[in-house]
Amino acid sequence: MGLIPFAGEFYSILTAFVWAVAVIFFKKSGETVHPIMLNIFKNMLAFILYFFTIIAVGIDLPPDTSVQFYVILIASGALGIGVSDTFFFASLNRLGAGLSAIVDCMYSPFIIILSVIFLNEKMTFWQIIGALLILSAILTIAGKKGRAYITKHDFFVGILYGAIAMITMAISIVMVKHILATTSVLFVVQIRFIGGIAVMLFILGFHPKRKIIYQSLFTKKNWGYTIAGSFTGAYIATIIWMAGMKYTQASIAAALNQTSSLFIFIFAAMFLHEPLNRYRVAGLILGITGVFFVILG
Repeated sequence: MGLIPFAGEFYSILTAFVWAVAVIFFKKSGETVHPIMLNIFKNMLAFILYFFTIIAVGIDLPPDTSVQFYVILIASGALGIGVSDTFFFASLNRLGAGLSAIVDCMYSPFIIILSVIFLNEKMTFWQIIGALLILSAILTIAGKKGRAYITKHDFFVGILYGAIAMITMAISIVMVKHILATTSVLFVVQIRFIGGIAVMLFILGFHPKRKIIYQSLFTKKNWGYTIAGSFTGAYIATIIWMAGMKYTQASIAAALNQTSSLFIFIFAAMFLHEPLNRYRVAGLILGITGVFFVILG
């Protein structure tokens, strides 16, 4: 796999493409399946698939198996897979895939800011410019023409949910950054899924509408979309993402991964018939440009 010229770059772009396809599936699934139940199903399916993948690959257990080691991974999964993905699905349902792709650009600035605060990394001038460009992208689509058919209430709730999804995801990644340097990514992902599943089952158990949420999973209309999105997004995309990270520099892989916003934007117009206008296009361009400045600055 590594013998392919520019293998890392190829896998990183392929990751963006596959994730974009998964987002379209998730959007269709979200028409009938509640975000909490969609996230639980997605995590359980991925956990099972990764379990057999780890057995097939034969990954060794990490040398550090302290209680703290597992607590950090499980907490990271609870926040980054449980809470974050649920808010992402809720945001996707309100904004649609096209606008959601622009909101997702907030992830990179959050990573940089948290790294500055907790990992003593420094933010460059170009990274600050990138963060401002991403903010301007959100403001560009905030107007009535940018929102199109989306109500002001749904738009701002969607933006809020999207921001929560991105910042909780960023926190969860920063939490395990030091672990990723010495531990198999497959092992880290699998343990994080345990945290993601556990916290969502806990929330579902105490949710006043838990019966309705649970029953939403078994709506036959979009069952295929639920399985397809979970398989491509939580399993296939992650496997390809790891290959991209392995065969090229992390900064290059991250930048190419962000092209998923472009793919999602295009697929949303093609397959979901979401409106395409100059305000949304301008927002996408500002957002992606800002991300490149943040990652490569």
